[in-house]
Amino acid sequence: MQYSTCKQFVPAFGLKNKHIQTLFPALFRKQVEPTVHIEKFELKDKDFVECYWSSKPTDTKPIVVLFHGLTGSFQSSYIQGAMRALNKSGFYVVLMHFRGCSGKENRLPRSYHSGETGDAKEFLGYLNKKYPNNQIFAVGYSLGGNMLLKLLAENGTDLNIKAAISVSAPLQLDISANRMNQGFSRLYQYRLMKDLKTTLLNKYKKHDMKNLIGLDEEKVKKLKSFWEFDEAYTAPIHGFKSAQDYYTKSSAKQYLKDIKTDTLLIQALDDPFMTPSILPQKEELSEKTNIALYKHGGHVGFISGTILNPQYWLEQKIVSYFTSFK
Repeated sequence: MQYSTCKQFVPAFGLKNKHIQTLFPALFRKQVEPTVHIEKFELKDKDFVECYWSSKPTDTKPIVVLFHGLTGSFQSSYIQGAMRALNKSGFYVVLMHFRGCSGKENRLPRSYHSGETGDAKEFLGYLNKKYPNNQIFAVGYSLGGNMLLKLLAENGTDLNIKAAISVSAPLQLDISANRMNQGFSRLYQYRLMKDLKTTLLNKYKKHDMKNLIGLDEEKVKKLKSFWEFDEAYTAPIHGFKSAQDYYTKSSAKQYLKDIKTDTLLIQALDDPFMTPSILPQKEELSEKTNIALYKHGGHVGFISGTILNPQYWLEQKIVSYFTSFK
């Protein structure tokens, strides 16, 4: 176990601010969209997720599985950047969209959440059977990072993951939900809530959501915070007693001590989606779990170089870490 405040990430001059680090890639990054092969993966409960491959494996090169953040998808700049960087470095890459996130509405009234590990477990089990000679690595971003850490802790070494990386994970969900309802972070919450409510309102067209969660469409439209949304929808539809019950049971921080896979957590102290209080103490980490903690970086940012020539350090770090296990 290592817990270090690392110095090797230096933010680009003029891009040190946490909000600029967070927003710059989405607003200004220009990149050629990777060509992908789409695989529709059927789940045991008759729902499905769509998985986007950079290319289907034809040899024994390692496979990296990506898990996006809340309302993220293949269109997220950090996903496309990681796919290109990893593919160029000799990895097959596949993004497993969470339910309903690929642009195609999932079949069931339920959705996905920070602690829902079942879908990822099914997909990883499938990969192990279909590609038994390929090493498997995994990266989770934000919500996907929290989910991945919980998944690793729950399954020991059964998933056959060689190594994993979690980026900007909200390790204690109630603290993160509170932070997102304060100051400038409320703008991030507003944007994410807009997408969440749109997805939920679409479910009213196919399911009796009012009966299922006790809320009509007009009340859904008035939901403003993660606490309200998770209390109204995430908790009841996924079997939790309340938003607090959901946050308590799904936060990855409490599970870190049980991880048996080589795992790197990348966190920034200035992340506007959380506060430093979400970070675990050394005794809460397993021997296989390392935290790389940086003063700057924002939320899934970590942009170095210069404004005119930005370098996406996070992708370089991911490639370097996984390459050390090949």
